Parts: sequence; C-alpha cells; structure tokens
Amino acid sequence: MLALRTALGRCLAGPARPGAACSPFIQAARCYARPVRRKRKEIPSHLDDLPPTMIKKDYANVPIIDSVDDVVKRLLSLEMASQKEKMKIKIQQLVEKVRRSPSDNGSFEVQVAILTAKIRTYEEHLQRHPKDKSNRRRMLMAIDRRRKLLAYLRRVRFDTFENTCKQLNIQYSPPPAYSRRITKRWLVKKAFCLKVFQEAQKLKAPERLKQRRERQERARAAREEAARCEGTPV
Repeated sequence: MLALRTALGRCLAGPARPGAACSPFIQAARCYARPVRRKRKEIPSHLDDLPPTMIKKDYANVPIIDSVDDVVKRLLSLEMASQKEKMKIKIQQLVEKVRRSPSDNGSFEVQVAILTAKIRTYEEHLQRHPKDKSNRRRMLMAIDRRRKLLAYLRRVRFDTFENTCKQLNIQYSPPPAYSRRITKRWLVKKAFCLKVFQEAQKLKAPERLKQRRERQERARAAREEAARCEGTPV
C-alpha cells in the first residue's frame, strides 16, 4: 500500500524524465483533479435599455456639455458610469412615467416607481448571488412596502392604480384571504366556545325578556299619552 501511494505521488508530481509517461489511470486522475472554470450565465438587466452615450444625471443639464471634447463626453457618459449612477437615470425614467406633475416627488405613484427599480436591482443581484441573505431581506421589505402602496391606490384611486401598473409593467395580485388550518384541537375548541356562548345566552334570556317588556310598556305609555294630548281640546 505504501509503495502504491509513493508511485501515485511521483506520477502526480510529474514524470522523472521528459520521455517518461504516466499510466492512463494517473492521467485521468490529473484531469479529474484539475479545477473546472464555470462560465457565468448571462443575466439580462433592466438597465440594458439605457444607451451608453447618455450623459450622467449630474452633468446632463450643464450648459457647456455640448461643447466639450469627445473624450470628456465619453468619461461623463453611462459607458463609464457605475451601477449607482445608472440607477439614478433609471429611477428618473420610471418616475417620469407616473408622476402627477413636474414637481411631484413624493406621491404614492412615485414611491412605487422608486421601489420597483430597487426591487429589480435586488432580483438581478440575487440571481448571481443567491446566498446573499441581507439583500434578500431588503428586497422582501421593498416588495411588502410596494404591495401596501398598490393596495391603497387600488382601494382609493383605481384609475391611477391601473395606469401605474401598466406604465411600470407590474402584475399586481391581491393577497389571499386569511385561512386557518383545521385541526382536531381547533374543532374541539370551537365546539367548546359555541357551547359556552349558548349557555351564556340562556342565562341572559330572562333579563333580556324583562328589558324587552319594559321597553314595550314605555312605548305603550308614550302612545297613550300622545293620544290623550291630541284628544284634549285647546
């Protein structure tokens, strides 16, 4: 066994002389132990529709941007921009689709547009890094916040809700109705509660009957008094 390990170690380390060759078993072991580089899957991004020649948001409204050199324009364009700078442009585009007026920066529609851009960014990041629990938690919180905003718009301004979902390409599904899993313990508890309620109603029945007769007596007395007043000559 020791001799086999020694021979295997020598072959894996390499042939002793240039003309020597290892056995097919050792060659297969070498190929198996060689690390395999996996190709990354191309994941489409929602930022791909931004043209690379577009100027960054901070420099788009500068008056002299049209007179600068092409190299400077390229440095200030989205071709050299980071993910954060591209996100600013994307959020601005989504907000322009749903805002009520040019000065609208905080309506429910604008908040939904901002959350939509963030959610799509989180989804792309989690496709590449599925074990990133921190960003997954942020994405779920953003989804929950957007669902609440859309539910409010759907309840208060349905036309705005429809337009927002159409412009942002959102498929809204209402939350499912509350459902409880029926178990034997729950059935026994429900039957016990119903029995207690019925016994309580039986105990309160005489008092309710008494109160009902008193109300009837008061109503009859009020009608007799009203009839007496109408029949009295002025």
